[in-house]
Amino acid sequence: MPAISFEFFPPKTDEQRAQLDTTVRKLKSHAPDYVSVTFGAGGSTLSYTDETVKRLRSEHALSVAPHLSCMGGTRAEIAALLDTYRETGCRRIVALRGDLPSGMASPGDFRYAAELVSFIRKHSGDHFHVEVAAYPETHPQAENALKDMQHFKTKVDAGANGAITQYFFNADAYFRFVDDATKLGVNIPIVPGIMPIANFSQLQRFSEACGAEIPRWIVKRMQAHGDNAAAIRELAADVVAELCRRLLDGGAPGLHFYTINRARSTTSVLERLG
Repeated sequence: MPAISFEFFPPKTDEQRAQLDTTVRKLKSHAPDYVSVTFGAGGSTLSYTDETVKRLRSEHALSVAPHLSCMGGTRAEIAALLDTYRETGCRRIVALRGDLPSGMASPGDFRYAAELVSFIRKHSGDHFHVEVAAYPETHPQAENALKDMQHFKTKVDAGANGAITQYFFNADAYFRFVDDATKLGVNIPIVPGIMPIANFSQLQRFSEACGAEIPRWIVKRMQAHGDNAAAIRELAADVVAELCRRLLDGGAPGLHFYTINRARSTTSVLERLG
């Protein structure tokens, strides 16, 4: 049975914490292999990530993979976080380059995720299973697809154990990416990142910024439902569930759901997958 995992972001308010707890209780029934918690760079939300990791482990008994980002972190700060996560009982890390937060002048001691992966290995040995990011439709800042693939291989060579992709809606892009990686000698599991569709107009804006293409046929079918929220939800779940089926039938090793700390859209997809 393919593994599934869920991504959450660290809540900052009591209301957000209550929302996350509700979401986790609903999604836990699907027996995730692990859950990941996104990284807040720039100091202000570092504590929220750590706090959320501990909460998910202690209160919900989940295996948790904290995200670590290059941006804004010194070697000493990253080392301290690694030690904290090790003491908390974490065995998995998601290592990312990340984006420089607005108003921050310095990117930190690491420029690229490969440098971060290498540092994790030097500091913590093989204690952590390290996941890195992959971009089936090419990183939006990459010069071209070949250079992007070479950057991906550099992360793997630095010691990554697995990869999670940016979300996409074109299964062929994923299969092509896996084939190209295999030709370069990359043999780690590459897990598709899945974005359940909750708010389509919001998804369109976000997708333009991160380089994830929404196929025209999906856009046009969504538009055909106008303001019918129930019909849009049904179509959204059908589209994403069909994508997941095709990925799993084609050999994807699992599915990683970007939940945005909400359960309904992810649950609708999982119910369709049985």
